[in-house]
Amino acid sequence: MTQTTNQADLADHADHFAPEGLLTRGTVIVVPGRGESPATYARFGRRLASDAYRVRVVDLPRSGDEAGSGSSAAASEAFAARLEEAVAGAAGPDGVARPLVLVGADAGAAAVAALLARQQDDAAVRPDGVVLAGLPGSAAGAVEAWEEELDVRTSCPTHRGVLTDDARVRRGALGDPVPEAVLEAAYESTSQVPALLLVGDADPLADREGLARTAKTLPRARLSVVRGAHHDVLNDVQHRSVAAEVVTFLEALRDGLVPLITVESSAW
Repeated sequence: MTQTTNQADLADHADHFAPEGLLTRGTVIVVPGRGESPATYARFGRRLASDAYRVRVVDLPRSGDEAGSGSSAAASEAFAARLEEAVAGAAGPDGVARPLVLVGADAGAAAVAALLARQQDDAAVRPDGVVLAGLPGSAAGAVEAWEEELDVRTSCPTHRGVLTDDARVRRGALGDPVPEAVLEAAYESTSQVPALLLVGDADPLADREGLARTAKTLPRARLSVVRGAHHDVLNDVQHRSVAAEVVTFLEALRDGLVPLITVESSAW
């Protein structure tokens, strides 16, 4: 498993590969949230790659309607084109390893969900599954100090350090509103794509009632609530358990969404 080190590549994305000699079990495209960079998801990408999944973390433009929000037709088309480019770039000698799963965090989750809600039958990127992590509600995320923003994001000291030390992380970005049109499309989606929704029960930006309604509306959805997790649910202190939940979803997709393990009896 290796990660690209070419600086030109890192300007646009970060790659994580399955261990050499193992069959690649699928492809995961990660779309970061507000203010984040591909390096934000290095730990998450490495963990999925260690389970033999090909992972590419994209970097989307950060300004206005281009920030993956897709609130206009042009922005939506640009976002779809960026995903198409990412999927093509993650293909191996035999093509794109399936299942193909889009993982979105924060505004990235909203953008992915909205795109799938509007997707036509002839769309170039047709994922087999989607993970929506920390899908934001309409609550304002503005904070006055970096430490306050970190408190909203995570209680994991390692992740706090990653965010603080990364010059590409844009501080104060959680105060940027996600367009209402995008949130509406995301929460009212009836996409047939199997979806895993992840939310921390300590996430102040989450709309728990809205997520519950959306999970019931989507034909094939699972809503998983992470105890004690903040907004950056993929990277908080529970990141190992969250990654395991994602891998469980990926493995279930490979088997027609039939769970490989069921609990027959348990005292906990």
